[in-house]
Order: sequence, then structure tokens, then C-alpha cells
Amino acid sequence: MFTYIAEDIRTIFNEDPAARSLPEVIFCYPGLHAIWLHRISHFLWNHRLKFLGRLLSHISRFLTGIEIHPGATIGRRLFIDHGIGIVIGETTEIGNDVLIYQGAVLGGTSLEHKKRHPTIGNKVVIGTGAIILGPITVSDGALIGSGSVVIKDVPPNATVVGIPGRIVLPKEKRPKPLIDLEHGQLPDPVIEAVNILIKRINQLEERINKLK
Repeated sequence: MFTYIAEDIRTIFNEDPAARSLPEVIFCYPGLHAIWLHRISHFLWNHRLKFLGRLLSHISRFLTGIEIHPGATIGRRLFIDHGIGIVIGETTEIGNDVLIYQGAVLGGTSLEHKKRHPTIGNKVVIGTGAIILGPITVSDGALIGSGSVVIKDVPPNATVVGIPGRIVLPKEKRPKPLIDLEHGQLPDPVIEAVNILIKRINQLEERINKLK
């Protein structure tokens, strides 16, 4: 437990340049509080104390503005940055070293008692206001752009933007500044498609003019 706590604190210092001191991180980061409270509520949930687990998660939601169902499985070193409005559903599974920004939703699409929420791999970045729905898999290293709605599986190291989410760049082709905090500068796939069409039209017009 103490190892996890130390990792969580170290992760904030690594990921957030605004973190200046240990007391500030411990007392002023609701994302950190939400993770710690979730670990307790998840323990209660898994030990047949479901009401107590649910009650603690409700208290956590009131205190932090972050809603994590006690049934959700969360890996190590999750960093929730400016977490207000984040919702993580019951059957969600989150890997290690994941970064989630405010307003993100990991939601379900079924009323049946089965796996109905996303599985998030390791080292995934989920941008502000992104919505990931259903029992889909977002594979390791993926980057989900701000405001995207993802309803299909995402392959490893893919970059997804738009509504519905579209894959625009593999990780190895991303410009260097895009990887973490600059995820808001991701390209718009619709605009890119229009630009390609315009370029193609111009090329065809030039060829027609030469033939004339």
C-alpha cells in the first residue's frame, strides 16, 4: 500500500509541472484523493461489502467531483489531471501509467450484467472531454484526443480524434510535442480529408490546363 502511495505522489511530480511541494500534492490534488479512496472502496466491493464500497465512492464523488465506480479495476500510477467531471464505470479496466484529463467518460452501452465498459491499456492518454463507450479495448500507448467519442477498438500507439473517433497518426509519426500535455493540438481528420481533396483538384486542374 505504501509503495502505491509513493508511486502516486511521484507520478504527480513527474507529470504536472505545477506540483511544487509534497504537502501541496497530498492535500490539494483531488485526482490523487479519488484514486486513494477508490482503492479502499474497491477493496470493500471485492470483499462483499458492496454497500460500503458504493457509499465510500459516493462520498469520494462529493469531495472530488470524480466518479469512479468501486467495481472498476485501476492499475498503478494513474494520473488524473484536473479531474472534475470524470466518470469511470463499473466494469472498466485501466492499466498502468495512464493519464486522464478532466471531463473524460469511460461509459457503458448495455443494461446487461456483463462486461460493458472499456478496457484501457498501459501508457494511454485520454484527453479532456473524451468519451469512450462500451466493452472496447484501447490498446497500449494510444492517445485519445480531446472531445473524441470512441466506440471501436483502438490499436496500439494509435492517435484518435473526432466524432466518431478516427485514427489519424501512429505514435512513431506524431510530432514530438504532441505526446502528453499538447494533446489538444491533434489534427482534425475531416479538415485533413478536405485539404487532400482540394490539393488533388488543383493537380487535376493543372493537368487539364496543360492538355488544353
